[in-house]
Amino acid sequence: MIRIPPVIVLAALAGLCIAPISRAQSLDTQRPVVRDALAAAEAGRLDGATSSAIVRHPLYGWVEFASLRRQIDTVSTQQAQAFLKRYEGQAVAEQFRSLWLAALARRQEWPTFLAAWKPTANLALQCADLQARQATGRTDAAWTPQAQAIWRKGAKSLPDGCDPVFNLLASQGGLAPALRWERIEAAAAERQTGVMRSAARGLPAEEAAQAADYAAFIDAIHPRALNWPKSERSRRMAAHGLARLAQSDPDTAERLLPQYADALGMGESERGQVLYQIALWTVASYGPDSARRLSNVPESAYDERLHEWRVREALSRGDWPAALAALKKMPPAQRADSRWRYFEARMSEKTGDRASAQRLFRETAASPTFHGFLAADRLEQPYALCAWIPNDPATAKQLVARDPAIIRAMELWQLERPGWATAEWNEALSRFDDTQRRIAVEVARDNGWFDRAVFSLGRQPDEQRLYTLRFPLHHDDTIKREATRHNIDPAWVAAEIRAESIFNPKARSGANAMGLMQVLPGTGAGVAKRWSIPYAGAASLYDSDTNIAIGTAYLREMEDKYGVPYVAIAAYNAGPTPTARWQSQRPGFDPDIWIETISYKETREYVARVLAFSVIYDWRLNGTALPVTDRMMGRVQAKRKAFTCPTAQMPKS
Repeated sequence: MIRIPPVIVLAALAGLCIAPISRAQSLDTQRPVVRDALAAAEAGRLDGATSSAIVRHPLYGWVEFASLRRQIDTVSTQQAQAFLKRYEGQAVAEQFRSLWLAALARRQEWPTFLAAWKPTANLALQCADLQARQATGRTDAAWTPQAQAIWRKGAKSLPDGCDPVFNLLASQGGLAPALRWERIEAAAAERQTGVMRSAARGLPAEEAAQAADYAAFIDAIHPRALNWPKSERSRRMAAHGLARLAQSDPDTAERLLPQYADALGMGESERGQVLYQIALWTVASYGPDSARRLSNVPESAYDERLHEWRVREALSRGDWPAALAALKKMPPAQRADSRWRYFEARMSEKTGDRASAQRLFRETAASPTFHGFLAADRLEQPYALCAWIPNDPATAKQLVARDPAIIRAMELWQLERPGWATAEWNEALSRFDDTQRRIAVEVARDNGWFDRAVFSLGRQPDEQRLYTLRFPLHHDDTIKREATRHNIDPAWVAAEIRAESIFNPKARSGANAMGLMQVLPGTGAGVAKRWSIPYAGAASLYDSDTNIAIGTAYLREMEDKYGVPYVAIAAYNAGPTPTARWQSQRPGFDPDIWIETISYKETREYVARVLAFSVIYDWRLNGTALPVTDRMMGRVQAKRKAFTCPTAQMPKS
């Protein structure tokens, strides 16, 4: 059994863990002690003296949680129930409940499991609940449909803990062949052939063999499929297999499609599915057959993604009439997006329809986006930006800041516990109205937790205009100093930080990019050496001043190498090899068209995002902005532009 220090038990029984902290011992001064206590609890070294020092701290429950989590499989029922009661309604209780329920399921302590059960989206726990109800004789009319509903969610693999439930369901006749085929077909659409084979095991022998052959075809095209039954199911399975092949080998998929289509009687829908993938994986690298293969796809198979690629393919060839025709084939909602409305204006301009171009530019210029800013530049008019800066009473902010869950969230963020902080944050926001939620974002900003504005705003359209929240400024003295040193627009540096880390100095990517500007350690070491920036290893990248110094110097190197910022921004995101390919494929292209024809979706959107962010940060820093058309080209001395709020978009008071 896990041993909880006596002082924790006594304090908890006395209710001290939720008492307010004294003013003399502020949260700031106690933070190092709490940090050490959490580390000690996780290592099993928490002692009574450390516990007593923080027993009144708002995060005391998380210290207890850390102690209990370490040996969750040996926590007693009494300890667990006491913890859940003490922290009922708090995020820490629900975090613990999930861990404890999983431990109870492993031990098959089903009565205790059911006593602690609360509905959850966790499929493993849902299956454990079904198993517990069956084991304790509490199955009811809802049991079978609930188990079948989980089965239907299994287009991909389900938790192993669901297997006993499905075995029981099958033994009771609850997995009829039709239901098995339903999951097999869902798995086939996701190319999950292992799931297909598993779901087929309970089918009659002939059907199971057919399902296995379907799975084999999706794994690797084989000629046996030419003799499959000419059924709708066979046609769908053939389409899934050929579509998968098209993703790696569109040439072979195109060559084989007629054989299987004729043999199985594939219709437009199945053929279109394969032709779609053949075209997509050809045009994504602008292969020589791109236009032909796009034209082969029936219009009924087109979706927004392929509509976009049809436009880009024509743009990449400089075929402006074809690009305009492709734009006009887009669905109305897609065509009305500022990106495509801008390019429809550009193509109208290039094909001589100046009146349509001017009208479309005017419509697009009302959008505070990259393409809206480009459109305003074409019209030589100010940028449209309608900022909303609420004037809430101080008491409203104080009330939100004093919410216990918000206090805990802010402290956990300061202690670099983002997962726990987010759990507390989500619990608080589940109780808040729109005004409280917006004010909570302000509180988070004041505590250096800037990404809450990105992840918690936007439910209401007006919240998009909270620019001072959505585009925070921090370390601006360092940004300005390093930008001046390298003759780079400081708004560009701020925009890179916003795009890379949302001003989180401890950010770390899966590729090990670190800090505010997401610098790789190898890159950081090289840049630091070339520019004589003090550097003491990868950990230096978590120092904000060092990271900004290195990141800004690297931007200078990128611009020097590529000549213009818009290509430098692409290289900053994608690296030198794909950037060189894009340059060689489309030399001399207009910057806006070059950006739109970048083949990587992430990089294409990244370049547009950083350039738009740069305009907004210029507004934040200076009240005016370099025209984005000049900014892309590195013309930092260009005549600056003003901002205006069109009457139709005037912010609410």
